[in-house]
Amino acid sequence: MPPVSPYSFAPDTPDAHPLHLVPVEGLDSWLEGQSDMVRSWLTATGFQAKRGEIALLPDASGALASAVIGHGTKRDRMRNRFLLGGARRALPPVRYTLHHTLDTEALAEETLGWLLAGYRYRITRQDAAPEIAELVVPDAIDAAQIQTIAAAEVLTRDLINTPAASFGPAELESAATDLASRFGATMSAIRGDDLLAQNLPLIHTVGRAADRAPRLLDMRWGQAGPKLTLVGKGVCFDTGGLNLKPGASMGLMKKDMGGAATVLGLAQMIMASGWPVQLRVLIPAVENAVAGNAMRPGDVLTARNGLTVEVNNTDAEGRLVLADALTLACEDAPDALICMATLTGAARVALGPDVAPFYTHDTDLAQALMTASARVRDPLWPMPLHPAYDPMIEPAIADLDNAPAGGMAGSITAALFVDRFVEGVPCFAHFDIYGHQPSAAPARPKGGVGQGARALFDALPGVLNL
Repeated sequence: MPPVSPYSFAPDTPDAHPLHLVPVEGLDSWLEGQSDMVRSWLTATGFQAKRGEIALLPDASGALASAVIGHGTKRDRMRNRFLLGGARRALPPVRYTLHHTLDTEALAEETLGWLLAGYRYRITRQDAAPEIAELVVPDAIDAAQIQTIAAAEVLTRDLINTPAASFGPAELESAATDLASRFGATMSAIRGDDLLAQNLPLIHTVGRAADRAPRLLDMRWGQAGPKLTLVGKGVCFDTGGLNLKPGASMGLMKKDMGGAATVLGLAQMIMASGWPVQLRVLIPAVENAVAGNAMRPGDVLTARNGLTVEVNNTDAEGRLVLADALTLACEDAPDALICMATLTGAARVALGPDVAPFYTHDTDLAQALMTASARVRDPLWPMPLHPAYDPMIEPAIADLDNAPAGGMAGSITAALFVDRFVEGVPCFAHFDIYGHQPSAAPARPKGGVGQGARALFDALPGVLNL
């Protein structure tokens, strides 16, 4: 049979090989149920079911009969996600049926990891993609949903990983348009100087210095149900503007549209699943470049909602483009509003690259997100919109300061800034994500990665009473 997509499960076929997932604490009992030959072979080869350990078992002719993957200790599984997926590329590229003792949630996590481990990003594919192990769809999982989540994560990773030379605001618009066309959504864009004519001045100001015109992307899907709006920061490359970043800080800035990539992935999950919602996706798509007409430190800008902003650092541009997009979002009175952005280095200092902080005034939403985060192993952590820090974003000559001096509470002050542009929405959360895997981990190669979308996908149906 021809191979299936790396991001899909395979149908059961007679040639499928048993694949046993065995934890350290269950090894002895599992061995008791095996043949003398299997027990002898694993004893001779020293198999201990350690995390990611693989044993290949031969048949009487020496061909592959089955394989065993070590699932490690309970501590290993707490510290590491997707251990099954981490072993996928080390297995012989044949079809397998999974034998396990996992509960439903753990099985969903591990099989999602299996699909995500098939991810491979290459700009040029002069070499053929290597063959990869396939997994027969296991019982007791929602295979369609897991494949939907995997496909959305692939979209997010591909968008983040694409170099900025090939992926500016126009290409981000094309990606959103392609997604909209696949699901029958409508798509519009406000570009260049039309941003000024339609009162989106901060998006225009941030992007005007680039050769590639700034724009506001607006996708809508669904005719009934609660209104859900997703806003994603789409800075396709960030030089820092006139407050130019040093080279070491600029190297990863193709990922500064990670918020946009993540909300597009989440939107794909929602549309593919047919949620009964009125979905809207707003993406301010810009490049923060250096030119004679670039915004300057000390400039005072007026946002869509009339608030004035003193620009004390042109490298704090993400919150500026979000300000106009969030104001526009609120004018439509959504029932829930989610903002995702690769916004601050301070968030990484506080929580590292793997845990995404989020901010909300809604305690029920915060609890739902934390419950979902633990259930689907998509690490999140709530951070405070601490009102005592409000004076830090209030300069003397304008309503707001885009880059408070002092270096304290950088992620919190950015979130407080963003929060000033949200009014009349009963359910709002802002995510300060990293969008990048700094070193390879099971099912997560180095490079672009989605954060928060799986937890939101799990939590939002309850939040919206779907």
